Order: sequence, then C-alpha cells, then structure tokens
Amino acid sequence: MRHRIAVVGAGPAGLAFARVTHRHGHSVTVLERDPSPDARPPGGTLDLQEGLGQQALEKAGLLAEFRALSRPEGQAMRILDTDGTVLRDWRPGPDERANPEIDRGQLRDLLLGPLDVQWGRGVAKVVPGAPDGVRVHFDDGREEEFDLVVGADGAWSRTRPAVSPVAPHYTGVTAVETSLDDVDTRHPDLARLVGDGSVAVYGPNRAIVAQRSSGGQVRVYAQFRAPLDRHADLGAADAAAVRADLLALFDGWAAPVLDLLRRGTAFAHRPVHTLPVSHTWAHVPGVTLLGDAAHLMPPLGAGANLALLEGAELAELLATGPTDVDEAVRGFEERMWARAGRWASITTAGLERLVSPDPAEALALFDQVQPSR
Repeated sequence: MRHRIAVVGAGPAGLAFARVTHRHGHSVTVLERDPSPDARPPGGTLDLQEGLGQQALEKAGLLAEFRALSRPEGQAMRILDTDGTVLRDWRPGPDERANPEIDRGQLRDLLLGPLDVQWGRGVAKVVPGAPDGVRVHFDDGREEEFDLVVGADGAWSRTRPAVSPVAPHYTGVTAVETSLDDVDTRHPDLARLVGDGSVAVYGPNRAIVAQRSSGGQVRVYAQFRAPLDRHADLGAADAAAVRADLLALFDGWAAPVLDLLRRGTAFAHRPVHTLPVSHTWAHVPGVTLLGDAAHLMPPLGAGANLALLEGAELAELLATGPTDVDEAVRGFEERMWARAGRWASITTAGLERLVSPDPAEALALFDQVQPSR
C-alpha cells in the first residue's frame, strides 16, 4: 500500500484504522486536533460486542490484551422504578463475554501502542480534486496533499463537508453528565446501588442512568426531553444551579436515586445529536468517512463498535485488497452504509423508547434485547 493516506481523528475509528494498517506493515498519517492524548477527559466506559468491536480488535491483534483489561462483570444491569423498587437485576455468568466493558481511556491507550500520532494538528477543511491529490487545510494555515483522506473526526467532522452537506440535528433529548469518584470508599451506599455494571431508572420522558468505570468511578447521566438550550445559560461552573434544576426535574423519585445527582461535583451538558438514519453520499475519489463522521447515532452501544470495525475493515481492505484505492473505498462505503443504516434505525427507535412518555417502553426494550436476563 504505497499511497499517501491520512486519517483525521484519533478516536476509536481513526486509531483502529491506523493500528490495523500498522499491523500489515504500512504507514498512515494520523492527524488529531487535541494537543495530547490526555488533553481532555476520555469519557466513560464502552461495551465492545463480539461481532463488532471485539472483531476489530482481533484484526488489530489486540484481542488478548483487551480481554485482560476489560470488565465482563460490567455487563451487569439493574433497572429500578422511580420509587426505588428493583424491576430487573441481571448479572452476567462467569463466561459471559458478549459485551464486556472497557474504559475509553484504556481502549485509546491500547490502540495507540506504537502509533505516531501528530497531536495538535487541527484540520480546518478537506478539498478533493487538487492537482496532486486531496488537499488538507490546517488551522495554522498550512496545507498538505494526500492520495486518500479518511475522516474519522466525529460528530462535528471537518472532513464531512468534502462529501456531504448534511449536518447533525438535535433529537430533542438532552443528557447532563456528572460523576462520583472513589465511590466504594466515599459513597458505599451508591456503590451498592450501581453494582458492578449499570443501574437505570425510567420515568415519563426522563431517565437517570449510572454506570461504573474502573478505578472506583461512576458516571451518572440525567436524560430528558427539552429544548436544545436548556442549561446552556447556566455555565459549566454553576454546578449548584444545574443540580437544583435537575433535582426539581426529578422531584419525587427515590432518595437514593436522587443522591446520584446530589453528590455529583460537576455537570456537563450533552444534547443528543444524530445524522439521518440513511445518511449516504455520492462517492468522492480520495475522501471517505468512518464512525460518527459518517453515521452519528444515539449513544446506545453501537456507535463506537461500528467505528472500530469500520476502521479495521477499511485498513485491512486497503492493505490486502484491490490495488485500486478508489475501487476499494467505493465498495467499502456501500457495505458500511447498509450496516450502519440498520444500526441507526435500531438505536433511533431505542432512544424513542428509553426516553418515552411511557416508562414501560424502556422495560419492554430491555426484555426484548436481553430475553435471557
């Protein structure tokens, strides 16, 4: 594969693409806007599915290392009524490895390995059709040209406009995130409430979900239907105002559930945006997209898995498949669109049921997805 290839974004899709490329003895330029791997919090935990994310790690030769880091016990799931009554309490068996959890930071470091990422290289725009390839314009005014640019730069991709005019739209659902540290020592009651995995409570058009990460951290998400600008005027530093607003929104719920919000120390406003379920584009030679840049969908466990597998599959195809890069990319896009469209439909319908006027919809979805629980 003697082509000049750049991947924009050092998230799951971009790193999987680069790592599988590296495994096949080829190089790729990784361009990342963040100045360093630890420039911002990596986020919570991910469940990697056997047929998706785990398959990508197998292609990268990292499956054994993933299993050593992952937490099969993190698959546990408990659902409560708003009064605290336990409605479902599922715990994985000792050999259950269908969806083990791994912290995002651990996954990032695992994929980084020997890769040489160009940190602090923000891409401003990508322009196909240049005389000597695809031209990448950087925030600092510099330019470079490549034979192929792979946009793996997330929801607000700077690469996407090169192939599609479509932008993410707000779903009507907002999440406000907070976290609890050293939960087993400082909040043992909430540690028991969350258990080894997650606990979820569903009410009319709202929910509270708490999920354990490694190192004694629990991330809490208050989800609700609201205008896009809700909390936007409160400011990130005004934790007391956001907490009071959330406690009023969930007034009447069981005290232990509300304690997940009361004891949070900082709050982040995360409106849920998506791309259209059937998002595709007319193929543009020299540019393609992966992951959220291609098919942003509700955060219900599919997005990161698809991103990883797409990165691994495209890298493998370019390293071992047709010598015509454009032919290989065109075929890959067709397969990606079909699979992503199915998952986008599933997750979009899932969001509607999880944040629904009828909380019974969320419980029914749980039973449907995991009938053995």
